[in-house]
Amino acid sequence: MQILDNIIKERWDNFLGEQKQSQFLQSWEWGGLAEKENAEVLRVGVEDDGNGEPIVAAALIKKKVLGFSYWFCPCGPVISKKVEVAKATEYLFDEIEKKAKNENVIFLRFEPRFEIRSREFGTKFKIVRSIDIEPSKTSIVNLQKTEDELLRIMHQKTRYNIRLAEKKGVKIREASDEDFESFWRIMKETVDRDGFRLHSKEHYQKMLALDNNFVKLFLAEYDGKIIAAVLAAFFGDTITYVHGASANEFRNVMSPYLLHWHIMKLGKTLGYKYYDLNGVDENKWPGVTRFKVGFGGIVINYPGTFDLVFNKTWYNVYKVLRILWRRLEKIF
Repeated sequence: MQILDNIIKERWDNFLGEQKQSQFLQSWEWGGLAEKENAEVLRVGVEDDGNGEPIVAAALIKKKVLGFSYWFCPCGPVISKKVEVAKATEYLFDEIEKKAKNENVIFLRFEPRFEIRSREFGTKFKIVRSIDIEPSKTSIVNLQKTEDELLRIMHQKTRYNIRLAEKKGVKIREASDEDFESFWRIMKETVDRDGFRLHSKEHYQKMLALDNNFVKLFLAEYDGKIIAAVLAAFFGDTITYVHGASANEFRNVMSPYLLHWHIMKLGKTLGYKYYDLNGVDENKWPGVTRFKVGFGGIVINYPGTFDLVFNKTWYNVYKVLRILWRRLEKIF
Protein backbone atom coordinates (compact mmCIF):
# COMPACT_ATOMS: atom_id res chain seq x y z
CA MET A 1 0.00 0.00 0.00
CA GLN A 2 1.10 3.56 -0.57
CA ILE A 3 -0.18 7.07 -0.02
CA LEU A 4 -1.69 8.75 -3.06
CA ASP A 5 -0.07 12.00 -4.12
CA ASN A 6 -1.78 14.65 -6.24
CA ILE A 7 -5.24 13.08 -5.98
CA ILE A 8 -7.58 14.13 -8.77
CA LYS A 9 -11.32 14.54 -8.53
CA GLU A 10 -12.23 11.76 -10.99
CA ARG A 11 -10.18 9.14 -9.20
CA TRP A 12 -11.45 10.19 -5.78
CA ASP A 13 -15.13 10.20 -6.72
CA ASN A 14 -14.84 7.03 -8.82
CA PHE A 15 -13.59 5.11 -5.79
CA LEU A 16 -16.18 6.55 -3.41
CA GLY A 17 -19.00 6.17 -5.90
CA GLU A 18 -18.21 2.48 -6.38
CA GLN A 19 -18.76 1.72 -2.69
CA LYS A 20 -22.13 0.35 -1.61
CA GLN A 21 -24.42 3.05 -0.18
CA SER A 22 -21.99 5.77 -1.22
CA GLN A 23 -21.30 8.52 1.31
CA PHE A 24 -21.82 11.95 -0.27
CA LEU A 25 -20.18 13.69 2.72
CA GLN A 26 -16.87 12.12 1.64
CA SER A 27 -17.21 13.23 -1.98
CA TRP A 28 -14.96 15.71 -3.72
CA GLU A 29 -17.97 17.97 -4.28
CA TRP A 30 -18.85 18.17 -0.59
CA GLY A 31 -15.25 19.00 0.25
CA GLY A 32 -15.48 21.72 -2.39
CA LEU A 33 -18.51 23.16 -0.59
CA ALA A 34 -16.50 23.32 2.64
CA GLU A 35 -13.70 25.12 0.81
CA LYS A 36 -16.16 27.66 -0.56
CA GLU A 37 -17.16 28.31 3.04
CA ASN A 38 -13.53 28.99 3.97
CA ALA A 39 -12.73 25.62 5.56
CA GLU A 40 -9.40 23.93 4.90
CA VAL A 41 -9.87 20.46 3.37
CA LEU A 42 -7.30 17.69 3.37
CA ARG A 43 -7.84 14.60 1.21
CA VAL A 44 -5.80 11.53 2.06
CA GLY A 45 -5.95 8.40 -0.08
CA VAL A 46 -4.23 5.02 -0.02
CA GLU A 47 -3.77 2.74 -3.03
CA ASP A 48 -2.68 -0.85 -3.50
CA ASP A 49 0.87 -1.35 -4.65
CA GLY A 50 1.20 -2.18 -8.30
CA ASN A 51 -2.28 -1.69 -9.74
CA GLY A 52 -3.07 1.89 -8.75
CA GLU A 53 -6.48 1.05 -7.28
CA PRO A 54 -7.49 3.49 -4.52
CA ILE A 55 -8.66 1.48 -1.57
CA VAL A 56 -9.02 4.08 1.19
CA ALA A 57 -10.28 7.65 1.02
CA ALA A 58 -11.03 10.29 3.65
CA ALA A 59 -11.90 13.99 3.47
CA LEU A 60 -10.73 15.79 6.56
CA ILE A 61 -12.16 19.22 7.30
CA LYS A 62 -10.07 21.31 9.65
CA LYS A 63 -12.01 23.21 12.29
CA LYS A 64 -11.38 25.37 15.36
CA VAL A 65 -12.80 24.66 18.79
CA LEU A 66 -12.08 27.08 21.64
CA GLY A 67 -8.69 27.87 20.10
CA PHE A 68 -7.78 24.21 19.46
CA SER A 69 -7.36 22.66 16.03
CA TYR A 70 -9.00 19.37 15.16
CA TRP A 71 -9.92 17.49 12.00
CA PHE A 72 -13.31 16.02 11.22
CA CYS A 73 -13.93 13.17 8.77
CA PRO A 74 -17.71 12.93 8.20
CA CYS A 75 -19.11 9.46 7.46
CA GLY A 76 -15.61 8.14 6.99
CA PRO A 77 -12.98 7.01 6.42
CA VAL A 78 -14.22 4.84 3.58
CA ILE A 79 -12.46 1.49 3.26
CA SER A 80 -12.76 -0.83 0.28
CA LYS A 81 -14.35 -4.21 0.94
CA LYS A 82 -11.51 -5.73 -1.11
CA VAL A 83 -8.92 -5.26 1.65
CA GLU A 84 -8.48 -6.03 5.31
CA VAL A 85 -10.18 -3.13 7.08
CA ALA A 86 -7.87 -2.96 10.11
CA LYS A 87 -4.71 -3.03 7.99
CA ALA A 88 -5.92 -0.35 5.57
CA THR A 89 -7.21 1.84 8.40
CA GLU A 90 -3.92 1.58 10.29
CA TYR A 91 -2.02 2.62 7.19
CA LEU A 92 -4.34 5.57 6.68
CA PHE A 93 -4.19 6.66 10.34
CA ASP A 94 -0.39 6.56 10.27
CA GLU A 95 -0.34 9.08 7.44
CA ILE A 96 -3.01 11.30 9.01
CA GLU A 97 -1.14 11.34 12.32
CA LYS A 98 2.06 12.48 10.59
CA LYS A 99 0.24 15.35 8.90
CA ALA A 100 -1.65 16.27 12.07
CA LYS A 101 1.47 16.51 14.24
CA ASN A 102 3.08 18.81 11.70
CA GLU A 103 0.14 21.19 12.16
CA ASN A 104 -0.34 20.76 15.93
CA VAL A 105 -3.78 19.16 15.50
CA ILE A 106 -4.89 17.46 18.72
CA PHE A 107 -7.35 14.89 17.35
CA LEU A 108 -9.25 13.54 14.36
CA ARG A 109 -12.99 13.07 14.82
CA PHE A 110 -14.29 10.39 12.46
CA GLU A 111 -17.48 8.43 11.75
CA PRO A 112 -16.62 4.95 10.46
CA ARG A 113 -19.17 2.75 8.73
CA PHE A 114 -17.21 -0.28 9.96
CA GLU A 115 -16.70 -1.59 13.51
CA ILE A 116 -13.84 -0.12 15.51
CA ARG A 117 -12.19 -2.81 17.65
CA SER A 118 -9.50 -1.58 20.03
CA ARG A 119 -7.68 -4.91 19.99
CA GLU A 120 -7.02 -4.52 16.25
CA PHE A 121 -5.06 -1.31 16.82
CA GLY A 122 -3.45 -2.33 20.13
CA THR A 123 -1.59 0.52 21.81
CA LYS A 124 -0.51 2.15 18.56
CA PHE A 125 -3.47 4.57 18.41
CA LYS A 126 -5.57 6.13 21.13
CA ILE A 127 -9.17 5.87 19.86
CA VAL A 128 -12.04 6.92 22.12
CA ARG A 129 -15.81 7.01 21.65
CA SER A 130 -17.10 10.55 21.25
CA ILE A 131 -20.34 12.47 20.81
CA ASP A 132 -22.22 11.84 17.57
CA ILE A 133 -22.05 14.56 14.92
CA GLU A 134 -24.04 12.90 12.15
CA PRO A 135 -26.85 10.54 13.29
CA SER A 136 -25.58 7.02 14.01
CA LYS A 137 -28.83 5.43 12.79
CA THR A 138 -30.53 5.80 9.45
CA SER A 139 -33.23 4.18 7.32
CA ILE A 140 -32.31 3.12 3.78
CA VAL A 141 -34.81 2.10 1.12
CA ASN A 142 -33.69 -0.40 -1.53
CA LEU A 143 -34.67 1.16 -4.86
CA GLN A 144 -33.89 -2.06 -6.73
CA LYS A 145 -37.37 -3.28 -5.82
CA THR A 146 -40.30 -2.62 -8.17
CA GLU A 147 -42.64 0.28 -7.43
CA ASP A 148 -45.33 -2.15 -6.32
CA GLU A 149 -42.88 -3.86 -3.97
CA LEU A 150 -41.80 -0.51 -2.54
CA LEU A 151 -45.38 0.46 -1.85
CA ARG A 152 -46.08 -2.88 -0.20
CA ILE A 153 -43.24 -2.56 2.31
CA MET A 154 -44.36 0.93 3.36
CA HIS A 155 -46.48 1.50 6.43
CA GLN A 156 -50.17 1.55 5.58
CA LYS A 157 -50.47 5.19 6.69
CA THR A 158 -47.57 6.18 4.42
CA ARG A 159 -49.22 4.58 1.38
CA TYR A 160 -52.52 6.25 2.31
CA ASN A 161 -50.90 9.69 2.59
CA ILE A 162 -49.13 9.33 -0.76
CA ARG A 163 -52.45 8.53 -2.44
CA LEU A 164 -54.19 11.33 -0.53
CA ALA A 165 -51.65 13.88 -1.82
CA GLU A 166 -52.11 12.58 -5.36
CA LYS A 167 -55.90 12.74 -5.02
CA LYS A 168 -55.74 16.30 -3.68
CA GLY A 169 -53.78 17.33 -6.76
CA VAL A 170 -50.36 18.03 -5.20
CA LYS A 171 -47.76 18.48 -7.95
CA ILE A 172 -44.05 17.71 -7.60
CA ARG A 173 -41.33 19.32 -9.68
CA GLU A 174 -37.63 20.12 -9.59
CA ALA A 175 -36.91 23.71 -8.56
CA SER A 176 -35.43 26.45 -10.73
CA ASP A 177 -33.28 29.36 -9.56
CA GLU A 178 -36.40 31.52 -9.32
CA ASP A 179 -37.86 29.22 -6.65
CA PHE A 180 -35.13 29.74 -4.10
CA GLU A 181 -36.84 32.52 -2.14
CA SER A 182 -39.99 30.40 -1.75
CA PHE A 183 -37.85 27.51 -0.52
CA TRP A 184 -36.10 29.81 1.94
CA ARG A 185 -39.44 31.07 3.25
CA ILE A 186 -40.75 27.62 4.09
CA MET A 187 -37.38 26.61 5.55
CA LYS A 188 -37.73 29.43 8.06
CA GLU A 189 -41.33 28.44 8.77
CA THR A 190 -40.18 24.88 9.49
CA VAL A 191 -37.43 26.01 11.86
CA ASP A 192 -39.77 28.34 13.75
CA ARG A 193 -42.34 25.57 14.09
CA ASP A 194 -40.18 22.53 14.81
CA GLY A 195 -36.99 24.01 16.29
CA PHE A 196 -34.54 22.44 13.86
CA ARG A 197 -31.20 24.04 13.06
CA LEU A 198 -31.12 26.41 10.08
CA HIS A 199 -27.96 26.99 8.06
CA SER A 200 -27.29 30.35 6.46
CA LYS A 201 -29.10 31.28 3.27
CA GLU A 202 -25.76 31.36 1.47
CA HIS A 203 -25.01 27.77 2.55
CA TYR A 204 -28.07 26.43 0.73
CA GLN A 205 -27.34 28.57 -2.33
CA LYS A 206 -23.77 27.24 -2.51
CA MET A 207 -25.04 23.70 -2.03
CA LEU A 208 -27.38 24.01 -5.00
CA ALA A 209 -24.58 25.49 -7.10
CA LEU A 210 -22.36 22.40 -6.78
CA ASP A 211 -21.24 20.72 -9.99
CA ASN A 212 -23.01 17.89 -11.83
CA ASN A 213 -26.42 18.38 -10.25
CA PHE A 214 -24.92 16.94 -7.09
CA VAL A 215 -27.73 18.43 -4.97
CA LYS A 216 -31.25 18.83 -6.31
CA LEU A 217 -34.18 20.72 -4.84
CA PHE A 218 -37.68 19.31 -5.26
CA LEU A 219 -40.86 21.23 -4.56
CA ALA A 220 -44.47 20.34 -3.83
CA GLU A 221 -47.13 22.73 -5.12
CA TYR A 222 -50.78 23.00 -4.12
CA ASP A 223 -53.35 25.64 -4.96
CA GLY A 224 -50.66 27.58 -6.82
CA LYS A 225 -48.32 27.73 -3.81
CA ILE A 226 -45.07 25.99 -2.90
CA ILE A 227 -45.86 24.16 0.32
CA ALA A 228 -43.01 21.66 0.82
CA ALA A 229 -39.45 21.03 -0.33
CA VAL A 230 -36.71 18.40 -0.18
CA LEU A 231 -32.99 18.85 -0.80
CA ALA A 232 -31.39 15.57 -1.87
CA ALA A 233 -27.81 14.62 -2.73
CA PHE A 234 -27.17 12.33 -5.71
CA PHE A 235 -23.86 10.48 -5.42
CA GLY A 236 -22.60 7.03 -6.35
CA ASP A 237 -25.38 4.47 -5.96
CA THR A 238 -27.33 6.48 -3.37
CA ILE A 239 -29.70 9.42 -3.11
CA THR A 240 -29.56 10.98 0.34
CA TYR A 241 -32.23 13.15 1.91
CA VAL A 242 -30.33 16.20 3.17
CA HIS A 243 -32.93 18.78 4.25
CA GLY A 244 -36.70 19.13 4.15
CA ALA A 245 -39.21 21.88 4.78
CA SER A 246 -42.97 22.35 4.81
CA ALA A 247 -45.20 25.41 5.04
CA ASN A 248 -47.65 25.92 7.88
CA GLU A 249 -50.46 26.14 5.34
CA PHE A 250 -52.03 23.07 3.70
CA ARG A 251 -50.29 20.55 5.92
CA ASN A 252 -53.39 18.36 5.64
CA VAL A 253 -52.64 17.48 1.99
CA MET A 254 -49.61 15.40 3.05
CA SER A 255 -47.26 16.76 0.40
CA PRO A 256 -43.96 15.56 2.03
CA TYR A 257 -45.03 11.93 1.50
CA LEU A 258 -45.52 12.49 -2.21
CA LEU A 259 -42.23 14.40 -2.44
CA HIS A 260 -40.20 11.47 -1.15
CA TRP A 261 -42.11 8.98 -3.27
CA HIS A 262 -41.39 11.13 -6.35
CA ILE A 263 -37.65 11.14 -5.54
CA MET A 264 -37.63 7.38 -5.05
CA LYS A 265 -39.29 6.80 -8.41
CA LEU A 266 -36.89 9.26 -10.07
CA GLY A 267 -33.96 7.46 -8.45
CA LYS A 268 -35.13 4.15 -9.89
CA THR A 269 -35.40 5.72 -13.35
CA LEU A 270 -31.87 7.15 -13.08
CA GLY A 271 -30.39 3.86 -11.89
CA TYR A 272 -29.74 4.65 -8.23
CA LYS A 273 -29.91 1.67 -5.88
CA TYR A 274 -30.65 3.24 -2.49
CA TYR A 275 -32.55 6.12 -0.89
CA ASP A 276 -31.02 7.13 2.44
CA LEU A 277 -33.48 9.01 4.67
CA ASN A 278 -30.49 10.23 6.66
CA GLY A 279 -30.99 10.02 10.38
CA VAL A 280 -33.54 8.37 12.63
CA ASP A 281 -33.78 8.36 16.41
CA GLU A 282 -36.93 7.34 18.26
CA ASN A 283 -35.94 9.26 21.38
CA LYS A 284 -34.64 12.52 19.89
CA TRP A 285 -37.00 12.85 16.91
CA PRO A 286 -39.98 10.52 17.41
CA GLY A 287 -42.25 12.22 14.85
CA VAL A 288 -39.59 12.56 12.16
CA THR A 289 -38.47 8.98 12.79
CA ARG A 290 -42.01 7.59 12.38
CA PHE A 291 -42.29 9.52 9.12
CA LYS A 292 -39.00 8.18 7.75
CA VAL A 293 -39.32 4.54 8.77
CA GLY A 294 -42.85 4.55 7.34
CA PHE A 295 -41.28 4.29 3.88
CA GLY A 296 -40.21 0.74 4.67
CA GLY A 297 -36.45 1.05 4.63
CA ILE A 298 -33.99 -1.02 6.63
CA VAL A 299 -32.84 0.73 9.80
CA ILE A 300 -29.05 0.64 10.01
CA ASN A 301 -27.01 1.23 13.18
CA TYR A 302 -23.57 2.68 12.49
CA PRO A 303 -20.79 2.41 15.11
CA GLY A 304 -20.96 6.12 15.96
CA THR A 305 -18.35 8.85 16.32
CA PHE A 306 -14.77 8.37 17.52
CA ASP A 307 -11.75 10.53 18.24
CA LEU A 308 -8.26 9.52 17.16
CA VAL A 309 -6.14 11.37 19.71
CA PHE A 310 -2.78 12.81 18.71
CA ASN A 311 -2.05 14.90 21.84
CA LYS A 312 -3.47 13.33 25.03
CA THR A 313 -2.74 16.30 27.30
CA TRP A 314 -4.47 18.90 25.16
CA TYR A 315 -7.26 16.49 24.33
CA ASN A 316 -8.07 16.18 28.05
CA VAL A 317 -8.08 19.98 28.32
CA TYR A 318 -10.42 20.15 25.35
CA LYS A 319 -12.85 17.67 26.96
CA VAL A 320 -13.03 19.74 30.15
CA LEU A 321 -13.65 22.93 28.21
CA ARG A 322 -16.31 21.19 26.12
CA ILE A 323 -18.20 20.16 29.27
CA LEU A 324 -18.04 23.71 30.62
CA TRP A 325 -19.20 25.15 27.31
CA ARG A 326 -22.21 22.82 27.15
CA ARG A 327 -23.22 23.78 30.68
CA LEU A 328 -23.04 27.46 29.78
CA GLU A 329 -25.17 26.81 26.68
CA LYS A 330 -27.89 25.30 28.87
CA ILE A 331 -27.83 28.29 31.21
CA PHE A 332 -27.99 30.92 28.50
